[in-house]
Amino acid sequence: MNIMQGRKGGWIMRRMVIASLFLLGCLMSLQVKAEEVSNPVATFAGLDKITARMIQFDVYINETVQFGSLQVTPRVCYTRPETERQEETAFVEVDEITLERKVRRIFTGWMFASSPGMNAVEHPVYDVWLVGCKQSTEVPSPN
Repeated sequence: MNIMQGRKGGWIMRRMVIASLFLLGCLMSLQVKAEEVSNPVATFAGLDKITARMIQFDVYINETVQFGSLQVTPRVCYTRPETERQEETAFVEVDEITLERKVRRIFTGWMFASSPGMNAVEHPVYDVWLVGCKQSTEVPSPN
């Protein structure tokens, strides 16, 4: 009986060691998500389809800039730390000023600088998309 318990105990011990090593390997392979860097300025590109004019403009977070009949308001603009693959994302609200002078929300959502076509504002006259996020700009601060 002692011999059987010894064999069974050794088998269980080996299984526990193997399972522990597997679990440890899995935990070590998980990447820890680094904290996103919050930026005070978002840079956008705007295209006027009538005149074929394209401009870049900087907007401070929670401030509104008008581009044609559109009002662009970034709420946050994040970049990843330099140790990760670079990605810049912004949560943006875009309103249209109608001919009746009413404000109509036409876009609320995330924009990605690396994929401008994914969530760009597509309007009959204007297109707007995120170019990037910045820590500073030459545009005077609203404060």
